[in-house]
Amino acid sequence: MRILWLGIYFAVLIWSAIEPKGYFIWILEVGPALIGLVILVLTYKKFPLTPLLYTLILIHCIILMVGGHYTYAEVPLFDTIKPWFGFERNNYDRVGHLAQGFVPAIIAREILIRLEVIRGANWRNFIIVSICLAFSAFYELIEWAVALMTGEDADAFLATQGDIWDTQSDMALALLGAICALLLLSRVHDRQLARVGGVIPVLQKPPHR
Repeated sequence: MRILWLGIYFAVLIWSAIEPKGYFIWILEVGPALIGLVILVLTYKKFPLTPLLYTLILIHCIILMVGGHYTYAEVPLFDTIKPWFGFERNNYDRVGHLAQGFVPAIIAREILIRLEVIRGANWRNFIIVSICLAFSAFYELIEWAVALMTGEDADAFLATQGDIWDTQSDMALALLGAICALLLLSRVHDRQLARVGGVIPVLQKPPHR
């Protein structure tokens, strides 16, 4: 599992780094995947994650690497399918922002459950969604700051493609991704948590007597 994960990661990373659209944009886009790898390596022995979460993180890294190679506004596959669905823009960046909520939701869920930060499922889910939405907003602020500093490279990094509501759409997709992750993966995640972390998630606090 570990060798396969690393093999896929570095294969896509090397491909992504070969003649990308621009190396400055590549570093900005792929940077989170590189930072994520360092964190996973440093925490692997003390805090190993569930197979589900490792898989989701790898998928998210691949999304970042593909976006870094082409830029999010110019991924060829999404240019090809534009006329199929009547799209006026390349929507690969929408996939990226959906993943920006979907994957962090399970990351936050695993940490909150295993560290027993919040026991009640309802409050835990609310906090997870809030974390994902806050992270998405923070990333939009980073994009804004980078755009101000980089000038002509801003359009390639922001991938707004003329959409005046791009920032709001990005955050809405991250919110949708977080909610979908909780609805679709919580049961599978619970089963893996019981095996990997030795934790049985508590759905609700027992009533006081």
